[in-house]
Amino acid sequence: MKKIYAAFLPILLSIPAMAEQNVMFGKDTKNSVSMYLSNGTGAGSLLKLVNPFDWDIVPMNMIMAGYSQPMKILRLPARVNVNVIQNIAYNSARGLSFFGVGISWDIAFVNWHGFYIGAGIGPYYRDNHDRWVSSRLVFGERFFIGKNITDNLRTELFTIHFSNGDLTDTNLGFNFAGIAMNYSF
Repeated sequence: MKKIYAAFLPILLSIPAMAEQNVMFGKDTKNSVSMYLSNGTGAGSLLKLVNPFDWDIVPMNMIMAGYSQPMKILRLPARVNVNVIQNIAYNSARGLSFFGVGISWDIAFVNWHGFYIGAGIGPYYRDNHDRWVSSRLVFGERFFIGKNITDNLRTELFTIHFSNGDLTDTNLGFNFAGIAMNYSF
């Protein structure tokens, strides 16, 4: 795996700098606020909610609010985010506890006619350990496809995975997919 990274590093470093405007922000804006709404895609999701009376299967819906600032990583448009996450269907008795704060970095790899595709990663600190992940420290990996609606407004479809990177024995993780709205100012 290290050989693969070593092979792609010179390619990434040789990519010419993109336009001065960051595709994830409006023209001459330096701040952005975001709202993420999503549904779990794992064992506790609405997608797998077959029997509403089976309390071992509880909807995992997430709402996340974020604040971002533009930056560049490897000369690509990027952003640094501070996020607050809350599981809407909070149920710590059933091991579905998720309230957390974190910081993440996103990079837009593709920018084409107002559409962009990117990925991000960052550490998060959550309120509790439970039957899904037995640590408070988790890492979030996000993949997204965005579209600029106006100069200051954009929407994104995203998927995000939270786990602790096998730092503990229990590491089933949390998976979500949803939509986000970002406003730049």
